[in-house]
Amino acid sequence: MSVEKIEALVVGAGQAGLAASEHLGRAGIPHLVLERSRIAERWRTARWDSLVANGPAWHDRFPTLEFDADPDAFVAKDAVADYMEAYASHIGAPVRCGVEVNRVARLEGRPGFRVETATGVIEAEYVIAATGAFQTPSIPPLVPASTGITQIHSSDYRNPAQIAPGAVLVVGAGSSGVQIADELLAAGRKVYLSVGPHDRPPRSYRGRDFVWWLGVLNLWDADANPSSEHTTIAVSGAHGGQTVDFRKLAARGMVLLGRTEGFEGGTMRFAPDLAKNVAGGDANYLSLLDAADAYVARNGLDLPEEPQARVIGADPACMTDPILALDLAEAGITTILWATGFSSDYSWLPEGALDAAGKPRHSRGVSTEAGIYFLGLPWQTRRGSSFIWGCWHDAKFVADHIAKQRGYLAYAPAAEPVTKTA
Repeated sequence: MSVEKIEALVVGAGQAGLAASEHLGRAGIPHLVLERSRIAERWRTARWDSLVANGPAWHDRFPTLEFDADPDAFVAKDAVADYMEAYASHIGAPVRCGVEVNRVARLEGRPGFRVETATGVIEAEYVIAATGAFQTPSIPPLVPASTGITQIHSSDYRNPAQIAPGAVLVVGAGSSGVQIADELLAAGRKVYLSVGPHDRPPRSYRGRDFVWWLGVLNLWDADANPSSEHTTIAVSGAHGGQTVDFRKLAARGMVLLGRTEGFEGGTMRFAPDLAKNVAGGDANYLSLLDAADAYVARNGLDLPEEPQARVIGADPACMTDPILALDLAEAGITTILWATGFSSDYSWLPEGALDAAGKPRHSRGVSTEAGIYFLGLPWQTRRGSSFIWGCWHDAKFVADHIAKQRGYLAYAPAAEPVTKTA
């Protein structure tokens, strides 16, 4: 069987893989992008029906292609997927769909890698793992299946009609969890929401979306701190974009709970940290307002004041007298929806590219295993790395690094000068 050869191989045709393709193409580096399903598949089939982008169209896009939409709109998920496909066509990305990569191993005695795929073997000098960090839905092994309670991950949720009659416990109050909980509440369901530590930025302030504020305040480019614990962000583009307010959700009938700690004998237990977690989100919210006000004053901007944005409502009863133990049957809970994020699987890469826990070993996407690269990781180089435009800039760094390596490998010393003898 013949072996296909390509200089650079990109694994994954989501936002990171497509961004890599644009920069590799610009650098004149022959490459191929492999995708196990379709371009932007997760936007089409691993998101709920009403999902919209969490940032406005003018901001959450590739720098070289605008959305065909109102710049201030929060684009629906299928339109985002269409945009990704249009971008792939726009840059002429050499994407091959329906090809899963099973293993990457270093070639023996010569540079490059042997890439085993579902359709054959490919040899590549450079491999970019652009599968991102959101690969495998993560559900904590707390509640046994024998309880009879339906358990689904947020990636499998589509709409309220899908959920069996009864109350719903949503675990995780980041962007996905809070939006799904809000939708279920609006559909007339009894909803319990387990809230952990989080950041809670204002959706907009003084006439500017929070993405603009993070931009002018240079917060998108905050350096990554690999040792810091991940903090979820409660932000939403739903309903035209509104600030997430847990107190208002409680006023509408949602029951807020602390961080989920365990399960035993039909009872779910929660940490006594709800008030602390909500207060932490409030502090994050107010700190951005403070920074925005200081920026306006320092630069003499004519932006309308918004004193009402600083009004924090009274704590609801579920915060002042928190529930620490909840009998799921007595509460009528028939479904637990886990908005608990994802785990990643890079076991198909060479061992030298991973640490003892199987996580990428890299600096700004450049792996410790020479010739392997990563793209699409949260905080890969900066706070904005997980966003479409952020991974585009990370991809440029990776492509530039490959181009530099090519230059070194192409070097050939001049012929040795001939030594004259007397």
